[in-house]
Amino acid sequence: MEKRYDFTAIEKKWQDSWDAAHLHHVVEDPEKEKFYLLEMFPYPSGKLHMGHVRNYSIGDVMARYYSMKGLNVIHPMGWDSFGLPAENAAIKNKIHPDPWTRQNIEQMREQLKTLGISYDWDREAATCLPDYYKWTQWMFSQFYKNGLAYKKNAAVNWCPGCQTVLANEQVVDGCCERCDSVVERRQLEQWFFKITDYAQRLLDDLVKLPGWPEKVKTMQENWIGRSEGMQLFFTTEAGDPVPVFTTRHDTVYGVTYMVLAPEHPMVAKLSAGTPYEAAVKEFCHKVSLLSQIDRTSNELEKEGMFIGAYAKNPVTGDLVPIWITNYVLYEYGTGAVMGVPAHDQRDFDFTKKYDLPIKQVVKPMGGELPEVMTEAYESYDGVACNSAQFDGLPTPEAKQKMGDFFEEQGMGKRVINFRLRDWLISRQRYWGAPIPIVYCDKCGEQLVPDDQLPVILPTDVEFNPGGESPLKTSPTFKNATCPCCGGPARREMDTMDTFVCSSWYFLRYCDPKNAEAAFDPKNADYWMPVDQYIGGVEHAILHLMYARFFTKVLFDLGYLKCDEPFTNLLTQGMVLKDGSKMSKSKGNVVSPEEIIKQYGADTARLFILFAAPPERDLEWNDTAVAGCYRFLCRIWNLVISCIDKYELDAELPEELTAADKDMRRSTHTTIKRAGDDIAVRRNFNTAISAIMEHVNAINDYLNGEVNGGVLGEAIKNLVVLLAPFAPHIAEELWQELGYNESVHRQEWPEYDEEALKLDSIEIAVQVCGKIKARVNVPADLDAAGLTELIANHPDYAGWLGGKTVVKTVAIPGRLVNIVAK
Repeated sequence: MEKRYDFTAIEKKWQDSWDAAHLHHVVEDPEKEKFYLLEMFPYPSGKLHMGHVRNYSIGDVMARYYSMKGLNVIHPMGWDSFGLPAENAAIKNKIHPDPWTRQNIEQMREQLKTLGISYDWDREAATCLPDYYKWTQWMFSQFYKNGLAYKKNAAVNWCPGCQTVLANEQVVDGCCERCDSVVERRQLEQWFFKITDYAQRLLDDLVKLPGWPEKVKTMQENWIGRSEGMQLFFTTEAGDPVPVFTTRHDTVYGVTYMVLAPEHPMVAKLSAGTPYEAAVKEFCHKVSLLSQIDRTSNELEKEGMFIGAYAKNPVTGDLVPIWITNYVLYEYGTGAVMGVPAHDQRDFDFTKKYDLPIKQVVKPMGGELPEVMTEAYESYDGVACNSAQFDGLPTPEAKQKMGDFFEEQGMGKRVINFRLRDWLISRQRYWGAPIPIVYCDKCGEQLVPDDQLPVILPTDVEFNPGGESPLKTSPTFKNATCPCCGGPARREMDTMDTFVCSSWYFLRYCDPKNAEAAFDPKNADYWMPVDQYIGGVEHAILHLMYARFFTKVLFDLGYLKCDEPFTNLLTQGMVLKDGSKMSKSKGNVVSPEEIIKQYGADTARLFILFAAPPERDLEWNDTAVAGCYRFLCRIWNLVISCIDKYELDAELPEELTAADKDMRRSTHTTIKRAGDDIAVRRNFNTAISAIMEHVNAINDYLNGEVNGGVLGEAIKNLVVLLAPFAPHIAEELWQELGYNESVHRQEWPEYDEEALKLDSIEIAVQVCGKIKARVNVPADLDAAGLTELIANHPDYAGWLGGKTVVKTVAIPGRLVNIVAK
């Protein structure tokens, strides 16, 4: 009776077998080369989507391949399980986030197992469990002890309806996602990590990452935003300092106004008691409703107002009006900007709108600017004018000499500025790692000692649609004991940004059961850095930047020997349907569970790997999915029928027929192509194409005289090469071939160079550059032999057409060109 490809039974059988045998469990082995393969861990929403399937299938191919290449592959999985969705679910469903999250983890773990992903589940970690966030709190302690964690006033999103602070992701179109109240900006004390101390290293060390996509490195470089310039010491009329950062200090003689960010502390002071005070307050409130993204957008209409005060230009002594605008941010530079409308287009547009004066201080080399300008002259190739003793100097020389002069005269100083701001980690919500700080009236701010960690999240909290953070509703959490004097103390009520949890999870996988430390440095030294990291490009800045920052801090503190966490980075594209990203609102979601139920996990994996190169977006295609299923059925039927009909364990014959040679050439070409496509090019779609071509070659071979040894080599290698892509069917077929050990424990085959060689090849014959014929010649012919063979060809005279040969140019393996006249 013919055996049927019963993917449901086969996949369940091998998933249970692998799980029971701990097939993918690894330990540190100094005798073996390691390979750390990691996909970005998911938030446990409860259901996998096709983006997950793509991410994890890509990683699984690589993990299985390198394992078969003999490397000690660690391939862990865990859960980024703190965060806002669980808290919102608690409010909506009146269920605590803990059981909701744990239930989702259970569901998603089972879904991942149905995909046959080769995870070492013994290394599983979840950021919401006390045995994990204890060490997140320990990380905070290390940062705090080393001056990298501090508290200061910062602008936050405040919801007047809920009477609480909102994270940026809780603000939708300027309103609270819970109650739709218009969100305000307020100043509150918040905790920060001092990532700016590492700005230059984070920038410089991008050169250590040749295995990262250039676009990701460019995004990080732009986010860090290093700029060299000067801080010029402007003052108010009363003499209060208002320093300004600029990269064009050569234009300071052209300043006609100053702009302060509405959040700048000098705004209220300078406008107080003036006729503008009320209007200034109203304007500041209006701007507070805008996000930073909105305020820096090119589409934003630039607005501003005079605040009733003036600033003194330290270079010219001129008094210039002080304005506030909606486009200057307090977080960047000093929060004060000098307006030079003649040489900055944004300033020019603003000046035209509000009828402010324009003063030219740079002009074109050998020319003049029009008296009435229609646009700013921003060139760096001009010469200084109206700039005192610096008139006539080319812009680069003027910048240098002005900088020297301003520093000598105490008017300013050269500085390096970064766009990167310190990392605000405070979150006024419940479902996150508590910040291990207490406040004592006698001793002040105190760090919770390491031996008292973790600070456990309380369970006696209330989740209400409005009101304060749930932590503040706990009657037991707030009160603590001061570790310094033993007196009463109050706990910090903020929890940490979930990005803190995900900034070191890859280290916990190195030693996940350690109860005495976040990780044993010996284990981390063996496994780190991650050799291949895989995830979406949407994490190019924040997560990857924070993970690099954490790694550098731990390196500096002596806990790690590497200062970059991820050697190679692959950012996979999205899965689209009908040209759009899959989403419930668009009604174009394809459920992985439905596809697995209809076609099996191997088909889902094969399609998602075959449909497009990993870095590019993938368009879902139901017909192509069915085609991948039919291809696996073809392989099944092919292998099973060959097992029944042929002696596949026979030795290779000493003398090979032409058909035997063609079959062996296909086998070893496929080994070479598939290996190169996985390890070098990361093009899994072309590796699958090579396997498909090999299946066609086997079927062609079966139409003639078959040698069992040649066929056996082709079939067995087919199954082994298929294993990383479709692990269940490959495992079943390997067992059908008579092997007891898992196919995933086999060595990746080496190709035979001799088998790749052709007996004959086709070359072009040209006369005066025009192709006259294509002929088969021995593959190993040199130029002289090739020339002689063509000269003796029966069609040689016909190709010449009566012309006389001047010379013959032979290029072995490609062509013969006869020059004749």
